[in-house]
Amino acid sequence: MSESALLISTLVELADSLVDDFDVVELLTLLSERSVQAFDVASAAVTLGLPSGQLHVIAASSDAMRDLELFELQCAEGPCVDSYRSGRPAWAGDLAVDDVAWPRFAGRAVEAGLRSVHSLPLRLRAETIGTLSLMRTSPGALADTDLAAAQAFADVATIAIVQHQAMVDAQAINSQLQHALNSRIIIEQAKGKIAESAGVDMAEAFQRLRQHARAHHLLLAELAEAVVNGSFPAGAFASPSVPPRS
Repeated sequence: MSESALLISTLVELADSLVDDFDVVELLTLLSERSVQAFDVASAAVTLGLPSGQLHVIAASSDAMRDLELFELQCAEGPCVDSYRSGRPAWAGDLAVDDVAWPRFAGRAVEAGLRSVHSLPLRLRAETIGTLSLMRTSPGALADTDLAAAQAFADVATIAIVQHQAMVDAQAINSQLQHALNSRIIIEQAKGKIAESAGVDMAEAFQRLRQHARAHHLLLAELAEAVVNGSFPAGAFASPSVPPRS
């Protein structure tokens, strides 16, 4: 698929989420994965904020990227923190330089082989609800065209989250974000059960869970909850092809 075709396909898929009932975690997982495919970046992650102002990692293109974002949020220092607080992009062209704005985050990122970062706000009008972070293994800024397209991805995802709202209602947004966080916790629990039962790592466990949800038109969080409560056996994921839920 050409780069332009991939951009169009992604925007269409994100826009398709503008329905009454959609899966926030699946939407943002798609956003992070397609960002890696479409742009000159090695990894991506999406955070969402709750009413307290605290950010949470909802989706990441890899477990390593998720761990890096969790570290950033724990030390309250880094590009996604700045982007969320300001509502503007935050970036560093070379995280290995001595005067980088986020020394603890930069040190951990460089240890992971990452050298540059762009964090873009998930923003609708004056309301910033989260961030999209893009990491590269080489120093230097992303091309302006890539940044514009990545911000378009983030904007469409934001509109999906605050769907069908003529005016932004803070209570409705906060409810969506809390639901997304709860879903993420359940999904992590399901990943652990599948990984243990199927003898695979957490990344493979998530792929099997997600593939089955998509193949059978199930909400990812609902399938994860069924795995956690035992109504859908974790052992069914022993192979990548899982039989339909009875």
